[in-house]
Amino acid sequence: MSKTLLHILNNDCPHCHQGKVFKEKSIFFKFSFPKMNEYCPHCHYKFKKEPGYFFGAMYVNYGLTVAEGITTYCIANFFFKETFDLRIIPIIMTVIILMATFNIRLSRLIWIYMFKNYSS
Repeated sequence: MSKTLLHILNNDCPHCHQGKVFKEKSIFFKFSFPKMNEYCPHCHYKFKKEPGYFFGAMYVNYGLTVAEGITTYCIANFFFKETFDLRIIPIIMTVIILMATFNIRLSRLIWIYMFKNYSS
């Protein structure tokens, strides 16, 4: 399990763990829309199986965004006296916006690894 998580964070191909899923080598701190390789440059594993394959990754992205929002609220809540202060909302929005491109990449990688053929 920990090796799988390491491969996801390293942007590795789910089949051979040599090639990269995205054209950028790292999935961290990129503020542009991700550009995916259609096939693994090393083993030619096809990442996009069918049209609309990554629609399900939107649900993973939503889950990541909600988890980040709740975590940000819990951390920011310690710095305010009131139980719910409206100044927390811009902080949560800023974190969500800054993490958006990372979430897109991470959710697609998680989606690819969830439906990898583990029998071969």
